[in-house]
Amino acid sequence: MRIRLSTYSTRPRGGVVHTLALAEALARAGHDVEVWALARGGDTAFFRDVTVPIRLVEVPELDGESVGDRILRSIALLAEALRDAGPADVRHAQDCLTANAEGAAHGYDTLHRTVHHLDTFTTPSLAACHERALVEPARLLCVSSAVAAEVAAGWDRTAPVVGNGVDAARFAAADPTPWRERFGRYVLAVGGIEPRKGTLDLVRAMASVDAPLMVAGGDTLFDYRPYRDEVFALADSLGVEPVVLGPVPDDELPGLVAGASVFAFPSTKEGFGLAAMEALAAGVPLVTRDLPVLREVFAGAARFAGDADGIAAELTAALAGDDPADPARAAVGRALAATHSWDEVAQRHLGVYGSR
Repeated sequence: MRIRLSTYSTRPRGGVVHTLALAEALARAGHDVEVWALARGGDTAFFRDVTVPIRLVEVPELDGESVGDRILRSIALLAEALRDAGPADVRHAQDCLTANAEGAAHGYDTLHRTVHHLDTFTTPSLAACHERALVEPARLLCVSSAVAAEVAAGWDRTAPVVGNGVDAARFAAADPTPWRERFGRYVLAVGGIEPRKGTLDLVRAMASVDAPLMVAGGDTLFDYRPYRDEVFALADSLGVEPVVLGPVPDDELPGLVAGASVFAFPSTKEGFGLAAMEALAAGVPLVTRDLPVLREVFAGAARFAGDADGIAAELTAALAGDDPADPARAAVGRALAATHSWDEVAQRHLGVYGSR
């Protein structure tokens, strides 16, 4: 089959990581796969080398443009470019932006769209785009049963669960030495500083945890500067000094993850938790918020907490490393990560594509 996948960015966010790994797995299965993406900020390539053909649609920066206007302009630019795309047996958008663009370019009646997680927008134009990308595509797919249940409850649509993969071997084999030599023991969070990642609760928790906090990643379409200011003001008032690394080069990320003493994942909303699964593959203890989706994905492999106090207690216990249950959790985590094969995820997608 000729399969076109589309994603909203070239940078290492979870949905983009998913898109690229899925595309390569589908290509290994013998299909003709192409990835389209929006490229902003002068980007000319994805955050890592990609083994399938790619097409990047430039989104020039405009001074003073609002986030909402930039997103709508991005959709329009991608739709215009897609009108000249070659034929595809499968068109598969990985987010609401690219679903709107594919729909505008070639209609929704044969469009697949993956719902990684559900967003909440207050801007009317963005809320309309989000709704259209859930209502109009011919087929929705989800990465977890919890998100599929939200889609069913909110939109009365049945979405097959295709799951998420992880390059478990890459993280299991990572060398943590450079990061440990540089920072000693540390608590790591990946995903940047934003409301959905629960950073405020993490900073509150770290006030009573005897280890530094490292924060990696975080490039996003949205403007979270007011939230970041609130996070840094809280950190300053509590004497917490987070080390903000920003996006980490792809070849360095496994070592950073493997070097962590604990991986903190206090997200308030997730669809799967790929970064947390990478930590389990590296054998790193995981503390995560007690959400239904994270119970679904990480049961038996993680410590769960409901608020900042609980997160602090679980981080402290994980750092102590004297819980008799810790070795069992680590073994379960490594085994769990090893079961999430991208090739199997690709086969589940092919089953959905073939059922249209």
